[in-house]
Amino acid sequence: MEIGAFTFADTRAGEGGAEQRLRELMEEVELADEVGLDIYGVGEHHRPEFAVSAPAVVLAAAAARTKRIRLTSAVTVLSSAVPIRLYQQFATLDLLSGGRAEMMVGRGSFIESFPLFGFDLRDYDRLFEEKLEELLFIRASGHSQAGYEVYPRPVQDPLPVWVAVGGTPESAVRAGMLDLPMALAIIGGLPERFRPFADLHRRAAAEAGHEQPRLSINSHGYIAESKQRALDESFPYVSAAMNKIGLERGWPPMSRADYDAAASLRGANFVGTPEDVVQKILFQHEIFGHDRFMIQFTIGGIPHEGILRSIELLGREVAPAVREGIALRQAGTSAR
Repeated sequence: MEIGAFTFADTRAGEGGAEQRLRELMEEVELADEVGLDIYGVGEHHRPEFAVSAPAVVLAAAAARTKRIRLTSAVTVLSSAVPIRLYQQFATLDLLSGGRAEMMVGRGSFIESFPLFGFDLRDYDRLFEEKLEELLFIRASGHSQAGYEVYPRPVQDPLPVWVAVGGTPESAVRAGMLDLPMALAIIGGLPERFRPFADLHRRAAAEAGHEQPRLSINSHGYIAESKQRALDESFPYVSAAMNKIGLERGWPPMSRADYDAAASLRGANFVGTPEDVVQKILFQHEIFGHDRFMIQFTIGGIPHEGILRSIELLGREVAPAVREGIALRQAGTSAR
């Protein structure tokens, strides 16, 4: 299993803003590379509490500071993007990184980019479908739908494109039909309730004549030497961020009891010790059989020191134990 982290580069009020946060982000991705994580992702937002609106630019800076780790958007809001330009940006990133670029595309759970770039929210679904078709056409042919050549060409052929899915079954089916890997976001509820999305994705791929597509599970988390410390340190930041979004979307406030419950084995969040996180990844692997796991540590502006510690523990302790656990499980299955 590939294991990595992703960030929205949440800023912290009164602490240097976007400039400081981007400097910290570079330190975080450098450490992720150093400790052996497989993938690092950066999200696109157009709000004051997030420092990144141009993931490809930030990832290009990260490419210059890293050697091995793969670099992806998480996500690119495809519905409000220009597919030709997007492809060019990530092809350039692929060249700069020596073939380590990926893009994760989605419709976006935040809608600020639509009015910002002059799109109508009533076209939310149509825009994504049309632009995904255009992006994949460019990737396959090397030219635009109007027949113009698109440059530069990436190192990887094809340039990896993942589809990010939150709670829409149709999106899982579309990804499978198009032979695209899916990144399934699970940030609340019981993870086993998301199993049907993985089944739909795989079934759609099989019915379209494709091999089983890859699956990533993307979730929130935070790692410390004790579970109590992990919960205590992260809760104030996570609850503040989620409650702010909840006011906009009509969610009930997050209580400490809710947060603690989500950190249990059957909950959605990966908050605890390295051993807790290993156990939970392996538990969910029994449910989903996924190929990749990505965790978001930076919710609500959690201090940089805690993020660095979480990344180090994920790379040095969690990832090796998970890989060993899956290998032993697969060896046992083969022996039967």
